[in-house]
Amino acid sequence: MRLIIAYIRPERLNHVKQELFRAEVLKVSISTALGCGDEPSYYENYRGSGAEVDLHKRVRLEIAVNEPFVEKTVAAIVEGAKTGEVGDGKIFVVPLESCVRIRTGEKGDDAIG
Repeated sequence: MRLIIAYIRPERLNHVKQELFRAEVLKVSISTALGCGDEPSYYENYRGSGAEVDLHKRVRLEIAVNEPFVEKTVAAIVEGAKTGEVGDGKIFVVPLESCVRIRTGEKGDDAIG
């Protein structure tokens, strides 16, 4: 079991969801995030005051998958999120020690589905 965590541009979310659906990955948690990386900061004026914006809006995806789905999930995210510009995002694949489905009590691979 693996937990795939991806940070992508908000405007690419629908493309990523479509690619995940094509890859038969249907369960995903999505939240908003702020972050900085290689993308340059910019200046913005708000009510006459200038401010440097160095935290960019991103979407965080969390997807728990069984081993056979790891590569195709990562490939789907890359396909949907890639623009070729700095700031397209990152994907982290981390081991998932355990998973329990609360409703049924199933554990491990069966709980992920």
